[in-house]
Amino acid sequence: MGGRAGREVSGVIDTEGDCAEWTFPAEPDAVRTARRAVRGRLRGWDLDSLADLTALLVSELVTNALRHATGPIGVRLVRPSGPDGVLRVEVSDPLPDPPRERTARPEDESGRGLQLVASASRRWGTRPGAAGKTVWFELAVPE
Repeated sequence: MGGRAGREVSGVIDTEGDCAEWTFPAEPDAVRTARRAVRGRLRGWDLDSLADLTALLVSELVTNALRHATGPIGVRLVRPSGPDGVLRVEVSDPLPDPPRERTARPEDESGRGLQLVASASRRWGTRPGAAGKTVWFELAVPE
């Protein structure tokens, strides 16, 4: 794909081209900041129709990363290519263990994030990285 994007560190955002990347510290406000960054980039790409769902799924994955990892959390968006393309979203953290999808009971306060990602996305998965893992998902662009 086209250009390479910058990273967000301490509020500095530089996202251009077909890819946008940010790195957030493993702190509670990372979820809100990631959601805001994702919405802004999708607006810039004229993909407002995907903003709510993408922000929700990113929130779930960043929250999972915060619960289990202590290092930086990466978020990456890859712009759809063509009208039938998909938006690819990746959330990375330094913990090597892949997340486990589980069935949450009605009274559980957590445990639904991966179920939500699985049911709302076209495809999703995980892959190991040099120092951790990446959870990714794809969303179809509505017509």
